Amino acid sequence: MTDDITQKLIDKVADAKFVHIVTIGTKPDIIKQAPIYTDLKERGETVLLFHTGQHYDYNYSGGVEEEFGLDVDVRLIIEGSLAQKTAEMIRRFGTILEYLLENDKIPIPYVHGDTSTASAIAYSAMLHGVACIHVEAGIRTLTPRQAIYHYFYKEFKEGRFDWNEYYVAMQDIDTYTRGSMEPFPEQVNTRMIEPAAGFYATSVELTKDFLLAEGFEESKIKVVGNTIADPTLKALKDAEKSTIFEQFPLLKDGNFIMVSIHRRETLNDKRRFVAIIDSLEKLASEGYCVLFLSLNGTEQAMDKYDMRTRIEAMAKTYPEHFIYSVAWPYHRDVIAAMKVCALVASDSGGFQEEANIVGVPCVTLRFGSDRGESFIAGANVPAPPFDSNFMTEIIKGAFNNQDMRAVGNIYGSDVSKKIVDGVLEHLDPETGLYMSEERRLGFTDL
Repeated sequence: MTDDITQKLIDKVADAKFVHIVTIGTKPDIIKQAPIYTDLKERGETVLLFHTGQHYDYNYSGGVEEEFGLDVDVRLIIEGSLAQKTAEMIRRFGTILEYLLENDKIPIPYVHGDTSTASAIAYSAMLHGVACIHVEAGIRTLTPRQAIYHYFYKEFKEGRFDWNEYYVAMQDIDTYTRGSMEPFPEQVNTRMIEPAAGFYATSVELTKDFLLAEGFEESKIKVVGNTIADPTLKALKDAEKSTIFEQFPLLKDGNFIMVSIHRRETLNDKRRFVAIIDSLEKLASEGYCVLFLSLNGTEQAMDKYDMRTRIEAMAKTYPEHFIYSVAWPYHRDVIAAMKVCALVASDSGGFQEEANIVGVPCVTLRFGSDRGESFIAGANVPAPPFDSNFMTEIIKGAFNNQDMRAVGNIYGSDVSKKIVDGVLEHLDPETGLYMSEERRLGFTDL
């Protein structure tokens, strides 16, 4: 017995044939996988919750575990570089699979999205002849073509920028090109997972189309919506339970811009990071209220680029228009604030989804997005982070934009139920979701 194969785990799986393993590692994982874990438990399925520890402190893990009532069965405590952590996740998840397989169990792992946790777990599973469920499968970055961006930037520099023309162009699928490596490593991770999956839960028809174009079997793909819809819709109903407006009374009246930046390509590039901060200062100086939620990576970038003093000075210079805070631990607080804001401006994929569900305009502070469906729906536009003035103009055009508010929820509801229904329908009684060529092609009886 290893440290990860506890007596609790042994007892939990003792009488099971299928063992569902919901894997989490980051705060978005936890929020989006929690409803699947809860649904499986409510159906009486045997389910383990496996936490890689990619995010580990209270603001990024403990708070939402508490909020969603999660009982972690295996929690890794791993250190080192991203490569070292990934190798350790592969190895230690493998010990869980080996125990289950040696005891004639059929493991059913659920991996979410595009995280390093998800790719490591999927790879470990495939090495053991186990296929996973890819929740939020098929997300691929869409980026406006070079000619499109240069046209609008030239119009802006010459004083002819038409925000409505820009908004309409961003809703045209032909505006975009594919193949970006950003966000990194997420776009690599999501592609690595697909061949290791036996069931693909996609958010929208567009992501299904991406998978079909890459050659994955349509029978294994189900368009279900995005699991972020389930906790977000619940948080909207429970918004009055939030205490966030007691902590930040200036937010209570709404009409503010909710900002969060954390992507590696934002934080590791000084030009991009400074352009975003410059834009936020311009907005605050013009009387727009900005809520700046700073994550761990944001804090590190502030120090790396000697920006902390400047950002703290912005909060003092514009006390009613620039509110700086470290990340909040509870999802319900984020949604309660988002519900009353005028605009979300972020490089976060989750924020793009949540903004659409809540019904708030969104500006993505990146060159493109792996949530391109929200561009095409008209809920979101990109603001490329290379010129703060251009970014500011785009943000101001989207601020409290009624057309963007009216788009409606493109990410569905009761999503976790649809995923579990699909998984249970696809399970093979002998191999789970793994399919040999003999079984796939009907040669098992020969």
